[in-house]
Amino acid sequence: MGVRGLGKRTATAVLAMALGVAVGAQGRAPLTASAAETAPPPLIPLAAQINPGQGTFTLSAGAVIAVPTGDAQARFAAAQLADQVRRVRGLDLMVREGRQGAAITLALQADAPVTQAEGYTLEVTPSGAHITARDEAGLYYGAMSLAQLLTPEAAPGADQGPVTIAAQEIRDWPRFPWRGMMLDVARHFQPLDSVKALIDQMAAHKLNRLHLHLTDDQGWRLEIKHYPELTKVGAWRTPPSVVSGQSTTPYGGFYTQDQIRDLVAYAAARHITIVPEIDMPGHAQAVMASYPKIGVTGARPAVAVDWGVNPYLFNVDEPSFTFIQTVLDEVMTLFPSTYIHVGGDEALKDEWKASPKVQARMRALGLKDENALQTWFIERVGQYLAAHGRRMIGWDEILEGGIPPTATIMSWRGIKGAVDAARMDHDVILSPAPTLYLDSLQSRRDDEPAGRLAIVTLADIYAYDAMPAELNAEQAHHVLGGQANVWTEYMMTPWHVTHAVYPRIDALAEGLWSPKDKRDWRGFLDRLPAQLARYRHLGVDAADSAFAVDFTVEGGANAALAAGTATVALSNQAGVGTIRYTTDGSTPTSASTRYEAPLHLTLPATLNAMVFSDAGQVLAAPRRYDLTAEALRTRQSGELQACPQGEMGLRIPLTPDATTKGPVFNVNLFDACWVYPKARLDGVTTLTVNAARLARNYGLAHDAVKVRSHPATTPNGELVVRMDGCDGPVAATVPLPSPAAAPQQFPLTARLPATTGQRDLCLMYTAPIQGPLYAIGSVSLRAAP
Repeated sequence: MGVRGLGKRTATAVLAMALGVAVGAQGRAPLTASAAETAPPPLIPLAAQINPGQGTFTLSAGAVIAVPTGDAQARFAAAQLADQVRRVRGLDLMVREGRQGAAITLALQADAPVTQAEGYTLEVTPSGAHITARDEAGLYYGAMSLAQLLTPEAAPGADQGPVTIAAQEIRDWPRFPWRGMMLDVARHFQPLDSVKALIDQMAAHKLNRLHLHLTDDQGWRLEIKHYPELTKVGAWRTPPSVVSGQSTTPYGGFYTQDQIRDLVAYAAARHITIVPEIDMPGHAQAVMASYPKIGVTGARPAVAVDWGVNPYLFNVDEPSFTFIQTVLDEVMTLFPSTYIHVGGDEALKDEWKASPKVQARMRALGLKDENALQTWFIERVGQYLAAHGRRMIGWDEILEGGIPPTATIMSWRGIKGAVDAARMDHDVILSPAPTLYLDSLQSRRDDEPAGRLAIVTLADIYAYDAMPAELNAEQAHHVLGGQANVWTEYMMTPWHVTHAVYPRIDALAEGLWSPKDKRDWRGFLDRLPAQLARYRHLGVDAADSAFAVDFTVEGGANAALAAGTATVALSNQAGVGTIRYTTDGSTPTSASTRYEAPLHLTLPATLNAMVFSDAGQVLAAPRRYDLTAEALRTRQSGELQACPQGEMGLRIPLTPDATTKGPVFNVNLFDACWVYPKARLDGVTTLTVNAARLARNYGLAHDAVKVRSHPATTPNGELVVRMDGCDGPVAATVPLPSPAAAPQQFPLTARLPATTGQRDLCLMYTAPIQGPLYAIGSVSLRAAP
């Protein structure tokens, strides 16, 4: 939200692999028979207790799953189990009432061994598998665990047909009651089928809260019968144009109330509660575009196209509260959730400060400042919800004027808000940036899509503990749990959401469900290939960033250029799997040469590499590394550095509302300036930039004064190249073309003065900062033939 969309976070360091270490080539010998027998089963999240039994159980096609007569919930859980096994393993199972001849049974029992809410017992013997629980959620989660046991990773081509699993008893229950995922549908609308697909995987991972971010400056996504303009006007925006003649077709969408009822029921059947968020008092520009009289000034803005923080606030008069309460009445009718999220974050107080009426209202209420006014505003909404049997959640900014008495706090600005609120006896949910922000990139690879440049790896999420160490035992009871957030400013399509969520959802689920003392990163990685195989069968295009091959040239590209040879080490972020490679341009297979030690190659050369699991399943798609003079002299956007005055904060797409994959660019919103470090300039005569003109659609609020302007000498500005840093001498200047005449992407070629050695090249744009945002896709150096 807002500044969250600007990526102003300190980047988390990528897991480093030492040069020359071969992933899968050392320290991870194949499991012996005894080790395989004691290894944890392929469950994610890992169960609380697993006790091995004697013998094995084999399940074949046509086997029966039995449920008690008339138990619709047990029958539904059984059907879900059967569906998973059919889609992943290819086994058709029968669901029927009554126990006779059953290979699998599911039943609610008042005296089931696991007493904790949502817990279950799963007993596997040579004669069958039996699931019992004291509540319906536990029975469902037991079915999901059995579905995982029945779909282990197998060698390619050998994953169909009967499956044999070890006898064992599992007793399992969650660590936290709130195990959530937030999906932002306000910035980029997500189709219902995509939301349901996310719900399916959340349920399979035992997550139980879907927080739907339904409204913001850029769109209102929920039909409200009493206020039809909210979707007629507020659900649509006209994308900013950066190219002459570019389409200005409105972008948007919304859910009808019937669609929401269907979605809520779909989630509830899978024991997921949908928690709606209606933002207030800020992030309300779409409301003001629809009903301007609800705003402070009464002026009607357009629905926002700018990501970030925008100035429009709800008024604090009675008509505004009538509007809010009427909206909440319909929201509460649609969503049976106990909790209703009201936002409360990033509300600039400028409109309130400038309004005589708001100031008079504040004095009449005896409030000392605008932060206190926000607390009063939020608490009034909270009391209205409480009067209707609901509870309010707000982002941690609502603490700034004193905590509203009815509030539960969702902490995103680190954990301080959660710690402070828990110490004041308020319930809290941990959702800190950047660690649980899934719009953060997963690696520094050039093939990562758009997002925040703070790197949040699979390991980062797995290592996160939602219980703050600062809390004592009594205060810790106020920690409901945690959730990851999927903000969609830069996720234009369902594919991108899928890429961001999976497999990081696996690490999240284990952190929120499994006992802390049972969690083990290496064990998790051992269990993950089975889940990745399930994703492939289910058509879930999970990211392979944690396993993809990284190429490291000893001494760097310049050393290879000078020597005409290169020593290349292969590794990956997670440090698991077997790397196989080719040098003839072909795609590697599980039979290709296994990487054991750094490769010594003569230039030019092409290296292709893939990562496989012990069973031969693909863990990462092939990656290619070109060792040609042209490639070694080229730096992609992600390989350039920020200029000394700032940092690259975002990786953004060519157009804000693109519906297809496209090029992405690393940018610093405050300074259009990049550094090509240690450019080897021996024999180099020209520099070519793959330039792009992007929309400058960012609400920087009070930070707008920090945007740095570089003096221009032509109306459209120039690309200026400096030697030896950004204060060094100018080496070249290239005028920028007119935005009205040039395409959105275009080359800029500059002739460089003859020089030798390695020099830092600083590249900056001098285009007016009130116009488009210029970016760099790549920089290439070329030597004279």
